[in-house]
Amino acid sequence: MLFLVVSGSYLLSEKLTAYSWSRPAYFKFGLPAVISLLAGVFMFWLINRPKTADFLIATEGEMKKVSWSSKKEIVGSTKVVIITSFIVAGILFGVDILFRLMFNAILGSG
Repeated sequence: MLFLVVSGSYLLSEKLTAYSWSRPAYFKFGLPAVISLLAGVFMFWLINRPKTADFLIATEGEMKKVSWSSKKEIVGSTKVVIITSFIVAGILFGVDILFRLMFNAILGSG
């Protein structure tokens, strides 16, 4: 979220600099800085509300209950997914070729 605010402020600064306004430099760079500061204050307020804090505490408690897969299980599952994807792609390629040959024979175009 902070990255979006900072990058947005930078883009705003670039846009304000691109226009040949008779505005002083503090307007071109101060406005994005004020927007970044206000966004930071808003995010600080949002995170430190009791409702949000309770949610984050409950989330941490639930994450401790999760049984995480081992590296061996993840590697094995990844191999199965990749191999299955290639098999399905091969089958679809074959069916596509078959349909192309069939429709070319039906329509008589070579």
